[in-house]
Amino acid sequence: MSEAEVLFEVRDGLGLITLNRPRAINALNHSMSLAITEKLRAWAVDPAIRTVAIVGAGERGLCAGGDIVAIHRDAKAINDGGPDAPAPLDTAAAAFWRDEYLLNDLIGSYPKPYVAVMDGIVMGGGVGVSAHGSHRIVTERSQIGMPECGIGFVPDVGGTYLLSHTPGELGTHVALTTARMGAGDAIVAGFADTFVPSADLPALLDALRTTPADEAIAQFATPAPESELNAQRDWIDTCYAGDTVEQIVEAMRAADSPEATKAAEDLLAKSPIALKATLRALRNARDLTLAGALNTEFRITVAALSTHDLAEGIRAQVIDKDRTPHWSPAALADVTDAQVDAYFAPLGEHELGLPVS
Repeated sequence: MSEAEVLFEVRDGLGLITLNRPRAINALNHSMSLAITEKLRAWAVDPAIRTVAIVGAGERGLCAGGDIVAIHRDAKAINDGGPDAPAPLDTAAAAFWRDEYLLNDLIGSYPKPYVAVMDGIVMGGGVGVSAHGSHRIVTERSQIGMPECGIGFVPDVGGTYLLSHTPGELGTHVALTTARMGAGDAIVAGFADTFVPSADLPALLDALRTTPADEAIAQFATPAPESELNAQRDWIDTCYAGDTVEQIVEAMRAADSPEATKAAEDLLAKSPIALKATLRALRNARDLTLAGALNTEFRITVAALSTHDLAEGIRAQVIDKDRTPHWSPAALADVTDAQVDAYFAPLGEHELGLPVS
């Protein structure tokens, strides 16, 4: 493959985007986001392009998320303090998020069919460049999720919008436990539309060159696997109906369900403050458009840079890989309303500023 981190190719009426960092499972960085935005804007007004599609290079997945190692550098510099510590809004991370969220919004309102091939691993930022598209394809290899609470962060890239609009409380469960969704789960949850066997993807991409997207996809669509999450809706909807994370955990422990017990264990391993900020963001996003949710997420992500838990979570999961983060506050009961409020503080002239009409 070329050394370029994102490839663009025109195949008859198809504009094909290939994320090309296979060793990093095509993790998205700032320059890739800018390049994709520029090309999508050009293709939107190019009469020769009928359909756009996005795929990932290699066999492991479309995109494992954003470049969180770079984000860790900024978060650590802020947390370490000192006269040279940057202000959150002056960091490379904040600049990346701003442009990434503008890209997510562009995909969500794109005027032409946007076919996202969500094969393999699709996490975090990978969801942002796929699940807002008009045609979202999953395969038997798809593993889709929002793992942010596990690194002391909050779902972003429009994730709070998607997660808050799932049937019942499926999205709350996925967000707070960082559970992965298979193909059937993703379709039920509204993250994807159509199941296509992975062996048929090359033929599908070939068909998209000359055939309208709906017709081409219909040629290869097959019934999706049953959703394991949907089969657990009874306890999920009951337990996650609580207004606080503490109420949710209490309901899980009281439920007569081994799945609920396991979910409580998974949830309690995550950052307490990230859990509380995530729950509030999800509840608020139920009444927002995608653009409105992205505006709020930009406030949240900028604020997260100053928290202990984002730097510590990335350290434990990605840098040192000891998988033993030391959260602060360490327990749900120790998180104050004021600490959660800080995630949602207005940014004045620095707001993302997407129109929400």
